[in-house]
Amino acid sequence: MVLKTSVSINPSQRIRHLSVFASFSGAGGVERMLINLVRGMVDQGVSVDLVMVRTDSPHLAELPAQVRLVRLRATHTLLAVPELARYLRARRPAVLLVAKDRAGRAAVLARMLAGIDTRILVRLGTTLSSAMAERSSLSRWLRYKPIRLLYPHIDRIIAVSEGVAEDTARIARIARARITVIRNPVITPQLYAGAAAPCPHPWLAAGEPPVILAAGRLQRQKDFPTLIRAFAQVRALKDCRLMILGEGAARPRLEALVSECALNKVVAMPGFQANPYAFLSRAALFVLSSAWEGSPNVLTEAMALGIPVVATDCPSGPAEILDGGRYGPLVAVGDAAGLAQAMLAMLAKPTPAAMVQGAVAQYTQSRSVGRYLDVLGLGA
Repeated sequence: MVLKTSVSINPSQRIRHLSVFASFSGAGGVERMLINLVRGMVDQGVSVDLVMVRTDSPHLAELPAQVRLVRLRATHTLLAVPELARYLRARRPAVLLVAKDRAGRAAVLARMLAGIDTRILVRLGTTLSSAMAERSSLSRWLRYKPIRLLYPHIDRIIAVSEGVAEDTARIARIARARITVIRNPVITPQLYAGAAAPCPHPWLAAGEPPVILAAGRLQRQKDFPTLIRAFAQVRALKDCRLMILGEGAARPRLEALVSECALNKVVAMPGFQANPYAFLSRAALFVLSSAWEGSPNVLTEAMALGIPVVATDCPSGPAEILDGGRYGPLVAVGDAAGLAQAMLAMLAKPTPAAMVQGAVAQYTQSRSVGRYLDVLGLGA
């Protein structure tokens, strides 16, 4: 176990302390939301230990200097149980906030091994049943059985949406009342500052054709093939371009599909962007084409910036954020023709910016952090 303390913390700031256990494995929304949450807690005067299995994420560059970073030597969450147990015995935090399912199960085992009474709260951000839908019955059983054995020992589960809460209760076979829904800390001062920064891509300059934007890891969950096929239909009727921000293993397949559809000159995939908001704020339309989500952060960010949106009606976040389609069209998952129609309609008559911004007011960093602190027992 390797400890790193960047800045000494005034003893008066240690009145409220939180330990967080996580594993960062990329540039995804979970990692970014956890950093937003930690930043907000530090701003509220909470001292934070961030205990990590893996630290592979550019978002860690935004970690506040006051945070005490604890790097475990294990490279897999479940293999970290003995080290986490030693940390818990040494530090004896009153509460441990854990991000993601596997880390939550590891935390329960580590607490048992440590023999202490630290409260464990686990934050869950995806509808697991949707992610497992195409797996074999054996694969699902192997994933669900440990959840059903260990989740009853978690003191409180925090879900990012009602859909995630209901899905978790069904899978874990626990009472829905044991799960609290807290919206993600999506809307931050950094979002607006990033949106105002210059955008490096020439397609988003004034006077250029409208750009339809999507963002996320290039992987099955985001279903970008459906988006590309839908865009091909839109492009046949309207002069516009498509830009997909993000990186991932599906890039070769997506590039092949773009070529197959003869869209090379009007589709760009510029990779991961440290400041996606400079792109997002200049888009004519944001489209979420996912097969499943917990609570899609980038959809919320687009709305916070006043950008009109279209989304698939996937489990479970978009329908909640868009109030069943009130603030933007909802389209069946995998329906390229329906997605194309919705995109054309929204380009022709976009939802007013003030309307979409008002729809996501509860996703501010300050409101989310306040709810977390109350549930964690660390409220002022």
